[in-house]
Amino acid sequence: MNQYETVFILTPVLSDDQMKEAVKKYEDYLGQKGAEIIHEESWGMKKLAYPIQKKSTGFYQLIEYKAEGEIIADVETEFRRDERVLRFLTVKLDKHAIAYNEKRRKKAAEAENAPAAETEAQA
Repeated sequence: MNQYETVFILTPVLSDDQMKEAVKKYEDYLGQKGAEIIHEESWGMKKLAYPIQKKSTGFYQLIEYKAEGEIIADVETEFRRDERVLRFLTVKLDKHAIAYNEKRRKKAAEAENAPAAETEAQA
């Protein structure tokens, strides 16, 4: 199994619930196809570098997963069929990218826990 990460941009006209439902749809789809979701991250609404379908912002979402190579074509077909998705990009990760992502997640987890530890120490 290879490790992949897919970043996709959802249209900004979606409500928060609709955005979460769209992300859940793709996580479930990957799960049905036998992929193992490693990490999911919401980057929130960001300004696009250039307008896409007359929209200047979009909800960015990242999903990192392990899957067989044949699944990627199916997932990308689903992205193309969904009018909520403005753009998507799937990248196969090499060993260096995998190590970097693990290190980044570990650092983010430590940063999340650090403020809680500081407030406990002050109390």
